[in-house]
Amino acid sequence: MPKDVSAVSYEDKAKNILKAELKRRGVTYRDLAARLTDMGAPDNERNLANKISRGSFTAAFFMMCMDAIGAESLAL
Repeated sequence: MPKDVSAVSYEDKAKNILKAELKRRGVTYRDLAARLTDMGAPDNERNLANKISRGSFTAAFFMMCMDAIGAESLAL
């Protein structure tokens, strides 16, 4: 099933926001993997890097990552 332009654009936006928040807080993929594991959602650094680079993750995953890195608000 082909993706329309707006879906790709929103995936890119979500990916870029998540990557920017990780960088802003100095959190590596390894750090994120450890924090998510501590929260009961185990994943490894490589899987996270792949998932985030694709940008096709769920809103629940995005929110879990934001919680794991301590982001309480975002500017869109």
